[in-house]
Amino acid sequence: MVIREPESRFRRLSVAGIFFQGGAAAVDSNTIIAALVYGLTANTYAVGAASAILRYGWLFPQIFVAYLAQRRQRRMPFYMIGAFGRAACLVAISGILSLAGWLPHGVLVALFFILWMAYAFVSGIVAVPYNDIVARSVASERRSRLLAIRFFGGGLLALGVAASADRLLNSLAFPDGYAAIVLLGAGLLIVSSLSFISAGEPVAPPPRAADNGFTDFLRDGIEVLRTDKRFRLFVHAQWLGGAVTMALPFYVLQVIATEGTASRVAFLLAAQTTGALLSNALWGWWGDRYGKRSLYEGVALLGAMPPLLIIALSSLGGNWPVPAISGFVVVFFLLGAVGNGITIAMLGYLMEISPNDRRPAYSGYFNALVAPAALLPLAGAVIVEAMSFTGVFAVSLGAAFLQFLIIRRLRDMPAEHVK
Repeated sequence: MVIREPESRFRRLSVAGIFFQGGAAAVDSNTIIAALVYGLTANTYAVGAASAILRYGWLFPQIFVAYLAQRRQRRMPFYMIGAFGRAACLVAISGILSLAGWLPHGVLVALFFILWMAYAFVSGIVAVPYNDIVARSVASERRSRLLAIRFFGGGLLALGVAASADRLLNSLAFPDGYAAIVLLGAGLLIVSSLSFISAGEPVAPPPRAADNGFTDFLRDGIEVLRTDKRFRLFVHAQWLGGAVTMALPFYVLQVIATEGTASRVAFLLAAQTTGALLSNALWGWWGDRYGKRSLYEGVALLGAMPPLLIIALSSLGGNWPVPAISGFVVVFFLLGAVGNGITIAMLGYLMEISPNDRRPAYSGYFNALVAPAALLPLAGAVIVEAMSFTGVFAVSLGAAFLQFLIIRRLRDMPAEHVK
């Protein structure tokens, strides 16, 4: 493995992040994929399931990857398996969508969900090695800047993806337009993976001689949860964050229900991307200047605005003084800003509270503990069917305020790692 100088590694990691954001935008589960699944099934449970599968699949494998990675000095091979595997899954999804006219509809839907599940779980392999390699490659005071560059550059690229998606959806029949968008996402993710791998991997601390089996590894995780108060509160905050984000796939369905068409999906993706793009300089500066916990608290409070606004929009109906789509654009703009802010704050805070020699383990413990919250979009679908879209947005709003209060309690925790 070639060892890069810090500046060269920083640039390559930044490029990798930029292309990842562009690829992720092409298969965004809250806009593109939500509209695709609704077009295939006309079922809110299916939309909630697609979102839940992606989130849970991302989190569930990490406890196993963390155990294996913790016992090895080189973590890049794990990244490579997940990175190229997820791209292969997207190519396969694009293939079956392009064959929609030749496949029975039930077979098409079943194959989509099988491949989407494979994509989600294979993607989950990437997180632990990514976080560990980035933490060892970039100093703490530069990590927020790295993430901000990733989201800013990736946001510009994602705007291009949104423009391409709009053209594809309006020029190709359903679901051929979505097949082309997913294939575009696969290509961007491959470029991202190649750039990340080219950055190389710094030398990791040698595995601890006392490391035992997987059962002992899990037992250590329970001990960390019991004795590390900061870590425990962080887990609680992320559970509430899961309740906030369970409403995400239903924002676009509310727009479709109000507008009577899915033609605005790519436009809303562009609004979401613009929000992420324009907020990144603020999040990067805030995280580096005042700390990731302060950023986490501020963005969590801002997270109450999207559900509050969309409840107001849906309640006022045609009495809103401007066209409804203008209000929806503001909602998606805020969703983009909040989503990136939470990601920068959460990743940075997790890196800071994790001991250097146990960072893969802490990442695995954390993601395994919050994984069940990833299934909450299914509960969101139940709320929508039993009540309305407004019901799930109201639950999201309440969870946002509770999450803010939990994060405020982290103020009393010392800056250094505490056991």
